[in-house]
Amino acid sequence: MSPATAAAKLTDEAGVQLEESLGLIGYRLRRAQLSVFQRFAAVFETLAIRPAEYAVLVLVDDSPGRKQSEIAAALGIKRANFVALAQGLEARGLIERLNIASDRRANALHLTPVGRSFLARARALHDELEREFIERLGGPAKREQLLDLLQRLT
Repeated sequence: MSPATAAAKLTDEAGVQLEESLGLIGYRLRRAQLSVFQRFAAVFETLAIRPAEYAVLVLVDDSPGRKQSEIAAALGIKRANFVALAQGLEARGLIERLNIASDRRANALHLTPVGRSFLARARALHDELEREFIERLGGPAKREQLLDLLQRLT
């Protein structure tokens, strides 16, 4: 039986036919995203950090002093949502928002010393998680292939 035929006969635990859904790119992407986010949540539970917060910390570390609006745009986060996210990270002492002399309406983002230490621990966990995903994909070449295919969709 071919993989396509086997997939066409699959059902979930409740008996729902999955044949059409399994062939949809959006469905497969969403299921993969859920799986990755669930694994992320399990690994990062001890640090109490969500994927979006981790991404903000990484970007602020890679580009210190960037405007809040620039980090939000780079991550595709709406401004109003980003303000709350940044306030939460600031309340935890991980980032600081400093006024920009040339633009008093904007804030420049920087990691605090606590934020740098926290991010070092988070990056170590993330590196291990990334290794796990690469292994599940079948190696570094498959990872690069997946990233290329995902980039084509964006």
